Amino acid sequence: MGNKHHVRFEPVGIEIEVDEDQNILRAAAEQGIMLMHGCKEGQCASCKSFILDGDDVDHDRYSTFALPDFEKEEGFTLLCRAHAYEDLTIELLNYDEEMIHSGLPIQEAVAEVVSLEEVTHDLRRLVVRLVDTESFKFFPGQYVDFAVPGHEATRSFSMANTPSRDSGLLEFVIRIYPDGLFSHFLDTAVSVGDRLDISGPFGVFTLRDAPERDLVFLGGGAGMAPILSLLRSMAERGIERKATYYYGARGRQDLCFVDELRALEDKIPGFRFVPALSEPADGDGWDGEAGLITEVVRRLETDLGRTDVYVCGPPPMVEAALELLPALGVEDKRIFYDKFTTTGDADET
Repeated sequence: MGNKHHVRFEPVGIEIEVDEDQNILRAAAEQGIMLMHGCKEGQCASCKSFILDGDDVDHDRYSTFALPDFEKEEGFTLLCRAHAYEDLTIELLNYDEEMIHSGLPIQEAVAEVVSLEEVTHDLRRLVVRLVDTESFKFFPGQYVDFAVPGHEATRSFSMANTPSRDSGLLEFVIRIYPDGLFSHFLDTAVSVGDRLDISGPFGVFTLRDAPERDLVFLGGGAGMAPILSLLRSMAERGIERKATYYYGARGRQDLCFVDELRALEDKIPGFRFVPALSEPADGDGWDGEAGLITEVVRRLETDLGRTDVYVCGPPPMVEAALELLPALGVEDKRIFYDKFTTTGDADET
């Protein structure tokens, strides 16, 4: 461990202690401070902030697309890459006052594989049981990091279950990539009873308390997991906000959890599930919505001015949604998403 320094965040007036060996984002998370972030790899810029006081800061490797050299020279930083070597004052450029004090301290845990099953040709449902851990607290919509055996890398996957459902178990929906560093390992080398190292929870993809606002969930692929967690939580808690879940898949064989989502339409008043196929085959017998999921939303929604929108799916879908939603009246601050990025060893996160 290195020396410790104090880092103060403005305009929220929060101060934490940071070890030189930790990046600032991680130190905040371990102390229950939920700062905005996405990839945690210096690629997405979700945690970009400005250094108001102090300049002895070192950065781990990052993308200059997220932090160009001229911005770094002006005093901008990426909290997920920044190490403090003196006391600092940092201005948060992207934060949620409702969430910042609600963070849960990061835990390290060992998880034993309980089941691993196909839900589509390229999606797997993984269920693990926590070992020697009395409890693992998280909010619906959050994710954990899995250590990749034999590598220093980690991969992030969102829980699909809720904290109160099957206590001690965590459920994930993971997309399999042939060259995925973790997903290929999962699909070819993991068996029931194996143990995996995890840490978390992370992420701000959590349901905001705004009962007067409608909800739209927009997803695709393994983006099913955190949205399923949010919907299951709404059913458990008796939340009756009007909600629509638009889910995009290529063909009928790529749809999953349809029976449960249809059942949730009966459990959550005002909820409806709208799947859409972008490439329906002649033999699919599909009479539902067709086209890219963002095109379907554009066609079916005209005014989302009083709506909170939660987006999770492949990066191109997320980017298309972020371009579309303001045109439908959604305020930027009412669009919630975890901005994951695609690494060289692709894994769905």
